[in-house]
Amino acid sequence: MDEYTLLDSSTEHGLTMRIFQLGDEFSIRVDQTDSELMNNEFHYSEDVLAELACEPIRARKNAHVLVGGLGMGFTLASALKHTNDDATVSVSELMAAVVRWNELYLGKGADYPLRDTRTRVINQDVGKVMSEHKDTFDAIMLDVDNGPDGFTRDSNDSLYGLTGLTNAHESLKSGGVLTVWSAAPDIEFTQRMMKVGFEVEQQLVKSHPQQTHGARHTIWIGTRY
Repeated sequence: MDEYTLLDSSTEHGLTMRIFQLGDEFSIRVDQTDSELMNNEFHYSEDVLAELACEPIRARKNAHVLVGGLGMGFTLASALKHTNDDATVSVSELMAAVVRWNELYLGKGADYPLRDTRTRVINQDVGKVMSEHKDTFDAIMLDVDNGPDGFTRDSNDSLYGLTGLTNAHESLKSGGVLTVWSAAPDIEFTQRMMKVGFEVEQQLVKSHPQQTHGARHTIWIGTRY
């Protein structure tokens, strides 16, 4: 049986991550639990996350959208696909290693989204980016850890709690859209989004377009009016 090859590891902000390769498959894992954080074989729901955020605001001139979490580049690639040539697509990624791994190993799989001239990389926590930019973004996509129930950083509670959601709401322009990816549904999170002023929809999305059974990922769509 073929085994994964360790390509690199990095410790930043108290978190150790490792990237592995097996043929065309890449896996990023978290050392503390050896849990797989992301895999390039399954990214359909990340593609949908960006489509749901960007299509409603696509007609806007010089749209500025924010991707929270670079991951393996698929959400960013989809955001670029669903925005126009005059758009700016900022991606906020706290872990410098994740940016480096996208440049070295992962770019081909997502069609090199970091090379697009519309892309702007911000090496900063997306929560901080949102708190510092009011009425700035036409759309925001949050794909950090496993969503509201993420496990790699305790501070993700502030991102998906009332404070973080308030920052997201205030960071959007009027009519702007927030989409949030999660591995599992969360009724309390829906209620928090509504409490800070979002009009909320929710979709269950397959991890692969040909998937016929098994778990679905949850995407929240919040609109600021």
